[in-house]
Amino acid sequence: MHRGSRKGTARSGNTVAFGEYGLMALERCWMDTKQIEAARVAIARNMKRGGKMWIRIFPQKSFTKKPLETRMGKGKAPLESWVAVIRPANILFEVDGVTEVIARESLRLAATKLPIKTRFVSRHGF
Repeated sequence: MHRGSRKGTARSGNTVAFGEYGLMALERCWMDTKQIEAARVAIARNMKRGGKMWIRIFPQKSFTKKPLETRMGKGKAPLESWVAVIRPANILFEVDGVTEVIARESLRLAATKLPIKTRFVSRHGF
């Protein structure tokens, strides 16, 4: 798979569509499957199965990596991992069915697991 472009802001997935509160990306990155899962676990544990959570990103881009101390050439490297392409204004996670205090704390804990700056947003504005 080609590396693609990460420039610009998110054209789709940039509004809170399913839940009441969301976590918005403010920077661009390739988010790994382990980072997404760590954030999901942090949200689920803090909410104690009290509400509903939506994961709005999916790691559908594969990337490869050559082993260390390998010379150039000899074909394409084996698959390393899967990533989700994150652009500014992407909504990463959404929650509903809990109070704003619990939602804010859950998404704050999830944001500490992610490699980018994020912002807490609600359906009715910042």
